[in-house]
Amino acid sequence: MLNKNKFYLTTAIAYVNAPPHLGHAMEFVETDTIARYKRLMGFDTFFLTGTDEHGVKIYNTAKKENIGTQELVDKYSQNFKELKSILNLSNDDFIQTSDKERHWPACQKLWRKLAENGDIFKKEYEGKYCEGCEMFMKESELLDGKCPTHKTEPVLLKEENYFFRLSKYSEQIVELIESKKLRILPEFREAEFLNLAKEGLTDISFSRPRNILPWGVDVPDDPSQVMYVWCDALTNYISGIGYATDSDTFNKYWPADMHVIGKDIVRFHAGYWIGMLLSAGIELPKSILIHGFITHNGEKMSKTLGNVVNPVEVANKYGTDALRYYLLREIPVGRDGDFNDKLFKERYNSDLANNLGNLLNRVYTLISKNNISDFKFNLYSDIYKEKTDETWKKYIDDMEGYNLHEAIFHVFRLVDFANKMIEDEKPWALIKENSEKGRAILCNLLEVLRHISIMLYPFIPESAVKIRRQIGLSEDIDAKNENGWGVKTGWLKLGEQEILFPRIDVE
Repeated sequence: MLNKNKFYLTTAIAYVNAPPHLGHAMEFVETDTIARYKRLMGFDTFFLTGTDEHGVKIYNTAKKENIGTQELVDKYSQNFKELKSILNLSNDDFIQTSDKERHWPACQKLWRKLAENGDIFKKEYEGKYCEGCEMFMKESELLDGKCPTHKTEPVLLKEENYFFRLSKYSEQIVELIESKKLRILPEFREAEFLNLAKEGLTDISFSRPRNILPWGVDVPDDPSQVMYVWCDALTNYISGIGYATDSDTFNKYWPADMHVIGKDIVRFHAGYWIGMLLSAGIELPKSILIHGFITHNGEKMSKTLGNVVNPVEVANKYGTDALRYYLLREIPVGRDGDFNDKLFKERYNSDLANNLGNLLNRVYTLISKNNISDFKFNLYSDIYKEKTDETWKKYIDDMEGYNLHEAIFHVFRLVDFANKMIEDEKPWALIKENSEKGRAILCNLLEVLRHISIMLYPFIPESAVKIRRQIGLSEDIDAKNENGWGVKTGWLKLGEQEILFPRIDVE
């Protein structure tokens, strides 16, 4: 079961011109679930996230708010740092692109590598620039003359900038993806990018004049230019683990095993980033996992409509695990999803309060009431072990395929099974008629709960720990020693009973 390989995964770094939104929460929670699962399976796992703190939008936002640019990014970056406790994330580090000690040297080191290979060149360029996307756009990419994402007309800019020779690596990038040396997941997202890449990836602007953008990483040996977003933001994946100093952490964890990103930035990660790494002679990441967008009650979230869901408010009101559960259960990785207020409450009451919470409460109460401490698991029926083993197989298959919603579905089918066995076997009555059989049933139900606590840990870790605490287990999951059936260590004294998920009112 245990594999001592390393696993390095990252989120995209969040742009800090606004507070975190539900899309950020979905990406962070999905990534955290994968990280926790990998650790559970014995992988030496490193999970990085952070914030993107440069660019025109940041500079302009600071001017509008009449505060210093660094003050602005520090304020919003703190909002994202606080998500670690609010969403119960297990990230090992957090990188800020305004970090002049760790990030800037890495960007400049990478820039010099690209330049040494002849892939950085300077030219005058005129094109249509979308400030929202922070990129020059082709006429073919516009819809009725406007950016299809921001619904605004790009401005015509004429500048002398440095460019990166991405076109040089266009065919090689296509071959890497088609040969599966670089995996894009889910696979239907691969086809979308390949259609774009096969048209030919063009050279990209890599800097802006300092008199236009006085906020950003200095271009090496040219004080008149500031690095544009790509060599700055994308470099976080290596700067956060010590690329600048060739640290032990970098040598241990790179290449990334997985970048988790949104569907709107695939081009930059599967195209620009891979081209940069090829040019610099740096080993490539192994996979890119792409998630979709999230709506609210079927509508796109916007400040104008007043329907933006604040993940912090949801977590504070209903609990972190309730939010994590909904995002992971209701929204398949890679697909667009919807945060439906009514369905959220129904899922909470049905799945979490009635099914999972009630199972724990009933098993705990019956074992406590009958003073059971002599655990005999394999009497009378093997159905409990067979059903649990079957669930583990399905669970691992789906977790390895990053089908997170299917994996947690299997766990809750095991919860349903255990609740049905209580109804069918009626151990509260059976224990009076056939004490040995009644006690054996309760022991097996307790063992099923133990396995459920392990499987749920990547998804709803706080609740998984509460389950373990109540049934007398260590809060730290020892996957190596908990892999079998009938583990009894520490079960001689049940913990204090508490309600996992109090029911909520549904209007």
